[in-house]
Amino acid sequence: MPTLIVLMIVAAAGFAFWNAGRAAAERAGRLGRDACRAAGAQWLDDSVHVIGMRPYRRESGWLGWERTFRFEYSLDGQDRHGGRMVLRSDRLVSFSGPAAPAPVVEFRPRGG
Repeated sequence: MPTLIVLMIVAAAGFAFWNAGRAAAERAGRLGRDACRAAGAQWLDDSVHVIGMRPYRRESGWLGWERTFRFEYSLDGQDRHGGRMVLRSDRLVSFSGPAAPAPVVEFRPRGG
């Protein structure tokens, strides 16, 4: 009987870990798609891939997971670039990928 209880606790912890990982991957996918849309780039393969995971200490003192994701995008439909983002729990802490174009500011000298 105690073996069954221990097995159930381990299974519940494994499910919670898996579920948190899926939620982080879905959040990373939304962030990547939104960044590509804002930059006018094409989101490729419609997916993100976990390339790293490590524990970190939250502000509250508890341990959490920092997950690093990679994704691919295209600027003109013929090239392929890699992007990367780091999430701590569900908060984006680092992003490298397509950037929205900077606004163009026209300079007009006065009096002429």
